[in-house]
Amino acid sequence: MRQYLAILEDVLENGKQCHDRTGVGTLCRFGAQMRFDLREGFPLLTTKKMHVKSVIHELLWFLKGSTNVKYLHDHGVHIWDEWANADGELGPIYGKQWRSWNCANGQVIDQIAELIKNIKKNPQSRRHVVSAWNVGDISAMALPPCHTLFQFHVSSEHELRCQLYQRSGDLFLGVPFNIASYALLTHMVAHVCELHPREFIHVLGDYHIYTNHMDQVREQLMRIPLSLPQLNIVARSQSIDTFEYDDFKFAGYNSHPAIRANVAV
Repeated sequence: MRQYLAILEDVLENGKQCHDRTGVGTLCRFGAQMRFDLREGFPLLTTKKMHVKSVIHELLWFLKGSTNVKYLHDHGVHIWDEWANADGELGPIYGKQWRSWNCANGQVIDQIAELIKNIKKNPQSRRHVVSAWNVGDISAMALPPCHTLFQFHVSSEHELRCQLYQRSGDLFLGVPFNIASYALLTHMVAHVCELHPREFIHVLGDYHIYTNHMDQVREQLMRIPLSLPQLNIVARSQSIDTFEYDDFKFAGYNSHPAIRANVAV
């Protein structure tokens, strides 16, 4: 995770003051890439404690195609509460776009099912792409997708790589969560497609530190990173739709204490 910490340092040293829709203000930069070799361990931040339960349940929620926070609340996760309406609805966000993308001709496309099918059928295709950026639905979303598009690549050695494009990244609160979530998704897809999880590549557009997170970032940068944990998937099913929370076991996750910060809404 030293790549992530280096980006934090770079923004502190070279970031420019930017106004943003939340009114909080940021130090921001544009255009970065991080690469995480999944053979070296699972990229779960150790310089502060990550809420692994939220990472897993949010991803399972996306994969269910849900856009209501009820499932999250049922499992003690409240990371989307600030954007939900009184009925818990968030509009056609990630789960809707991943699992039931509406086409102009009335067709509904399950992008995740198509992804899995095509990886198995034609692994070295260059079209293993899933998008959450549905232009026609953005105005109805509680929050336009920050992690907008991801692509999988299968090598001749049966190794699986995932590359994410994230248009906007809250470096302190959001990005460590996104890294863990897409690394987990890479492991899950590799599991059901009988491939080896090899690498997660994270491309950032606008990446920023909110002005009310500066002290927390400096505190985190004073901490020494610890060894990465290992992820073991104990599920026997070969379907992306049947994973459950208890199917994921992280061995050796040790971290520094959590650092609290307010989310900018």
